[in-house]
Amino acid sequence: VAMTTTSDTTIVARATAPGRGGIGIVRLSGPDCRMIADGLLGAVPAPRRATLRSARTAAGQLIDETIALYFPAPHSYTGEDVLEIHCHGGAVTLGLIVERCIELGACPARPGEFTERAFHNSRLDLAQAEAVADLIDAGSRQAALAAARSLQGEFSVAVRGLVEALTGLRVQVEAEIDF
Repeated sequence: VAMTTTSDTTIVARATAPGRGGIGIVRLSGPDCRMIADGLLGAVPAPRRATLRSARTAAGQLIDETIALYFPAPHSYTGEDVLEIHCHGGAVTLGLIVERCIELGACPARPGEFTERAFHNSRLDLAQAEAVADLIDAGSRQAALAAARSLQGEFSVAVRGLVEALTGLRVQVEAEIDF
């Protein structure tokens, strides 16, 4: 059974794929991002500015030197306050940062929950939210490019045009029936 969170909860998850890499990203979204940034990094980064910050345990022990990015609501992917922590991409390092965020009050995010919040906060429509999954799962260049066009809203614009045309047609038919 998936844990349900609400927009008054701050969620956290690893944003990069499992495995090792030079860089890994932990993402948070919700009202406690500033408080968690303060507890983990010692300060809230300036909005939309990459900032060097040391991530530390509750006892003050260094976890990693990070690049932190803070995106205040509503100008973020989810429409909520968002904090991204870019660190070295080892599973243990990323796990320690996620664990510290949970200690500071964040809840583990469900798969797709950041995009779900973007949808609920009207940052993406349903077609765009589905395009995120399509872009991640794309198996070819053409599939990736098509998903990117849908993510930009191309499909949504076409659907809205059809809805407007059908609405106009329905109004015209109803008027003809009335007269």
